[in-house]
Amino acid sequence: MASMEHPIFSLSTRPDRRILSYERNGAEITVVPSVKGLATLFDKDILIYCISQLMAALNAGREISRHLRLTAHDLLVATNRETSGDGYARLREAFERLAGTRITTNIATGEGPEVTTGFGLIETWQIVRATKGGRMVQVAVTLSEWLFRAVLSKSVLTLSRDYFRLRKPLERRIYELSRKHCGRQPDWRVSMAVLAQKSGSASPLRVFRKMMRDMIASDPLPDYSLAEEPGDILRVTRRDLVVLPGTGPVLKEATISAARALMPGWDIYALEAEWREMWARSGRPRLRSADAAFLGWLKKRPA
Repeated sequence: MASMEHPIFSLSTRPDRRILSYERNGAEITVVPSVKGLATLFDKDILIYCISQLMAALNAGREISRHLRLTAHDLLVATNRETSGDGYARLREAFERLAGTRITTNIATGEGPEVTTGFGLIETWQIVRATKGGRMVQVAVTLSEWLFRAVLSKSVLTLSRDYFRLRKPLERRIYELSRKHCGRQPDWRVSMAVLAQKSGSASPLRVFRKMMRDMIASDPLPDYSLAEEPGDILRVTRRDLVVLPGTGPVLKEATISAARALMPGWDIYALEAEWREMWARSGRPRLRSADAAFLGWLKKRPA
């Protein structure tokens, strides 16, 4: 969630060797590139895949470690990347940028006092097996302690699989911010100036504003729609909550708490969104008790 809230990854698709500094509401981040450049938002796919593997193990009750062994082909397919020779070469470059980018921040993951920590996003990586042509088959990755603590404390949010189909870095970044800030709210409003800062965009505000208007027109984001409001405000609306007045199921806080007990380690709000989509597809029937219907659906849903 910290990497969704704050700009850690470069939005550039070319080598970005700037030192990034960000400070907002007490959170401080400095990101220093290696000679290969800053880790990009597309490099983050590797971390998302690693975290998904760890969360799946946690939800299954298995012990986890920050040392992972991945199948390169599975990683490429899961993140909607090419499996050609160029795809494997770009994957190697992504590992190099992730390992080389250094972060100093006071943002805590998990419980404990606030401390300022310096680290790389991944500690080490190693090609374990390669084909005769040099293409990687398996790769061993050691995640940073900072990132691993976030997984242990379950400070993570699920993403739509269509996230990996977004080809523009800014679209991905706006989706992340929308996913983080909407939560259970039907919408989220933010000024263009604040959004530009939170996104990590290096463009002047007038250019950023034009890019956001183009994004509003193309409407590319899964799960969320965008609209501009007076006062230079962007409004983000959850698509699954766009229902007829008075007909949308509303859940009580006690129901959310009960759902957490039923599905420990799961993102309850993502499950709620999945249930709402199922309800909408079935014709939006009138529910005698939305709370009972949701909990009943959870109990029947495959883990």
